[in-house]
Amino acid sequence: MADLNAVEIRNVSKIFGFGEFAFAAVNDTSVAIRQNEFFTLLGPSGCGKTTLLRLIAGFEFPTSGEILLNGENIAAMPPFKRPVNTVFQSYALFPHMTVAENIGFGLQMLGRPKAEIQARVAEMLKLVRMEELRGRRTSQISGGQQQRVALARALAPQPKVLLLDEPLSALDYKLRKDMQIELKRLQAETGITFIFVTHDQEEALTMSDRVAVMSAGRILQVGSPREIYDAPTDRFVADFIGETNFLKGRVVSAANGVADVDTGVAGRIAAALPQGFAPDGEVTVVLRPEHAMLCAPEAAGECQMTGTLENVVYFGTDTHYHVLLSDGVTPFTLREQNKPLQAARFAQGDKVGISLEANAARVLRN
Repeated sequence: MADLNAVEIRNVSKIFGFGEFAFAAVNDTSVAIRQNEFFTLLGPSGCGKTTLLRLIAGFEFPTSGEILLNGENIAAMPPFKRPVNTVFQSYALFPHMTVAENIGFGLQMLGRPKAEIQARVAEMLKLVRMEELRGRRTSQISGGQQQRVALARALAPQPKVLLLDEPLSALDYKLRKDMQIELKRLQAETGITFIFVTHDQEEALTMSDRVAVMSAGRILQVGSPREIYDAPTDRFVADFIGETNFLKGRVVSAANGVADVDTGVAGRIAAALPQGFAPDGEVTVVLRPEHAMLCAPEAAGECQMTGTLENVVYFGTDTHYHVLLSDGVTPFTLREQNKPLQAARFAQGDKVGISLEANAARVLRN
C-alpha cells in the first residue's frame, strides 16, 4: 500500500465577504503534498497562497472542500488539535525570555515533563547551532538568529507538517541566502514535511522539491523547480518564473508532442507542446534568454532572427542583451555567461542576429 500524502487539498474554496462583495481567495483548488518533501506555494501578493496556508493551519476554515492530513479530514478541526506548526514572518518570539525558554515554551503548554523539555530543547539548540546562545534573551540576538529560534520552537513538538509564511522576507540578501540553505538542511535532517509560502521565485527554485505556482486563488502548475522553469504550461507561469521571451505564431503542423510554428519575425520554429494540448491556429511560444545567442547578422544560415541591440546590462556573472527585433515591435532578451577578460562583441545600437538552441522553444496553453 502506497504511503498516504502528508497533506491533500481537495476542491477547496475560501470565500470572504457576502453578495456582490464576495470574492474567492482560494478557488476550487486541489493539490497533494507528499511525505517528507519541501513544498512551496509561489505567487504574487493576493494570489491566495497565505490563505491556503492558513486553511491548512486551521486559522481559517474552508467554505467548501476537504483538507486531509495523513488521510484524515481536518477541515473542521481547531488549530490547536492539528499536528502542524507555523513559522510567521514576524517570528512572534517572547523578548523577555531566553533562547532556550522560547524553544521550550510550546512543550510546556503541551504539559510535557520537565526532563523531556530539557532534552528536547538541547536537541533543538544543537540542530539550529545555537547552543552557545541558549541563555541570551531573544531581544539581544540578530534577525537571523531569531529566525533560527522560531524554527527550533516550531520543530520542538515534532509536528507532522511545518508551515512557513514568508519567514525570510525581513532578512538582508546575504543572510536570506544563508537561511535558504539552512532551511533545506533542517527539512532534510528532521524529515518533516515543510510547506513554504513565498513570492520570491529564486527562493522557491533554490529550496523546493516541488513548487505550486498560484494566481487568482488557483494553482496553475505543480512540478519540480526544473519542470516549472524549463517546461511552463501557462503564460502566467512562464512570465512569473524568471525572465522570458514570448513570440506570437501560427501552428503549421503538430505531431509527437512538437508543433511547427510560423512566428513570422523568427521564421518557423519547432516548439514542444504541453502534455495533452492540441493547439490550432494562433499560439504563444516561450523562449528563455539563456537559450539564445547573439551572432553577426550577415552569418548566413546561423541567425534565425535579426534586430537592433538597444541595451546591454552587465551583471558580473552574465550580461543581458535587450534587442528590438526586425519587425520594430517585438522585444527579445538574451543572457550570456561572462568569461574572464572577455571583450564585448556587440555595442548598443549595433545590428545583431540571434540564433536559437535546438529544443528550447515551448508552446503555452494560452
